[in-house]
Amino acid sequence: QKNSCILPEDLKNFYLMTDGFQMTWSVKTDDTPMPLGSMVINSVSKLCRLGGSSMYTLPSAPTLADLEDDTDEEGNGDKPEKPHFDSRSLIFELDPCNGNGKVCLVYKHAEPVVSPDTEIWFLDRALYWHFLTKTFTAYYRLLITHLGLPQWQYAFTSYGVSPQAKQWFNMYKPITINTALLSEEADSFVNKLDPNKVFKSKNKTPVLKKKQPSQPPGSQKSHTSMTSAKTSSLAGNSSRK
Repeated sequence: QKNSCILPEDLKNFYLMTDGFQMTWSVKTDDTPMPLGSMVINSVSKLCRLGGSSMYTLPSAPTLADLEDDTDEEGNGDKPEKPHFDSRSLIFELDPCNGNGKVCLVYKHAEPVVSPDTEIWFLDRALYWHFLTKTFTAYYRLLITHLGLPQWQYAFTSYGVSPQAKQWFNMYKPITINTALLSEEADSFVNKLDPNKVFKSKNKTPVLKKKQPSQPPGSQKSHTSMTSAKTSSLAGNSSRK
């Protein structure tokens, strides 16, 4: 009511379920947990508007609208028209991104009446806009898919994530950060492990013992009688000597 705009249906349903969202996760290095991932959706009370007030407390301090770069060409080709910090757009902060920028809900057409159509944009620290998604639902899926890794929003910019953030991506989301390589070489991420070669030494072929043919009972008795006869003859010969 304060800004004369209506929340998009998917974002309104989200706020009806929960007043904001925040989840962090850590990795353990040398038995010491280190915060890494962060996923944040501001609560309704923190859904602050950008561009309406001065950045500083000085009377003649510039506003975001004064710092806006109007030299960028807008709406050329497939690139969507960028938001404005002045009265032409309404911009609300969804995620402060730990100081790496801001994810914003943007009403791009606010004059003469605020249009209900919204988009999700990323504002980097140099005050350049980067389009993310057309709906909040699509952005929420991106947020979950990228695990809230540091600076993941910069993957949708022309200059990409920093080298340090790329190391975390290579560890936890390798396919996401190497999408171009995946499209060029379909077998780049296919597991080519041959289990027969890896476990060759462990798969020992059991040695089968040959069973000796069993002799019939009659032959065993004749063999025993012949042995006893030879023994008795040898005993007789020795006594004669």
